[in-house]
Amino acid sequence: MLRIAVPNKGMLSEPAWNMLGEAGYRLRSNPRQLVVQDADNDVELFYLRPLDIAVYVGSGTIDVGITGRDLLLNSQTQAREQLALGFGASTFRFAAPNDSGISDLADVDGRRVASSYDKLVHDYLHSHGIGAQIIHLDGAVESSVQLGVADLIADVVSTGTTLRNAGLRVFGEPILHSQAVLIASPRLGDDDARLTVLSRRLEGVLTAQRYVLMDYDIPVAQVAQAVAVTPGFESPTISPLHDKQWSAIRVMVPRDKVNLLMDQLYDVGARGIIVTALQASRI
Repeated sequence: MLRIAVPNKGMLSEPAWNMLGEAGYRLRSNPRQLVVQDADNDVELFYLRPLDIAVYVGSGTIDVGITGRDLLLNSQTQAREQLALGFGASTFRFAAPNDSGISDLADVDGRRVASSYDKLVHDYLHSHGIGAQIIHLDGAVESSVQLGVADLIADVVSTGTTLRNAGLRVFGEPILHSQAVLIASPRLGDDDARLTVLSRRLEGVLTAQRYVLMDYDIPVAQVAQAVAVTPGFESPTISPLHDKQWSAIRVMVPRDKVNLLMDQLYDVGARGIIVTALQASRI
């Protein structure tokens, strides 16, 4: 039975549950349930703290898990990234007081840096030849400068409002662009059949989220032009209509380009253009 760790709270939790549910796995029925056995799919779900998931997976106690790339890199474990999941995007950056004189990475040398991700920060600074004292804090990192604990911070930045309210501004290049990822235990081989099935199901969910099915009619003489607009993955499905001068085309297209593609298809003669959402897929 494949053991899967799932975030029990935080911004990654609900999207992770939704993705697993769309992939056909059974979820917990109440928030107090910590373990769910899904005999039909031969898996066991463990609801754990996001901070701990990489540790459990890295030790081999849990086979696979969903967590943030930043948490994985900060975990000091041998767990490996298996698949990027496309949600929970965040940017990890340095920030310093406006009047501190710290404006680029070189200025960090010899300073005190407060962060909840001390290994991640250490590895980044070490790779750039920068030496600094890294101070580990579990939360409210942006308050550390005002309280005199640190000279600057390294933290997740979304809108930057919290930093500005604390009198801080970001500088330098991002330390890391993070998102939710599926991670696997070092004890689990890449060719493990259970891991392959899970990865394929999650990839199918991602495809269904990113693509839609488009159907349209096109004069036979314009089929080549239409296919150039919507080539699909391997090739569109082209079927003859009762009127032999027309063909019907079915093809998958990127969801975020639907309206642009419909405009282009209409211009080359397509009519009856219909778009259908995908529930699931295997590519």
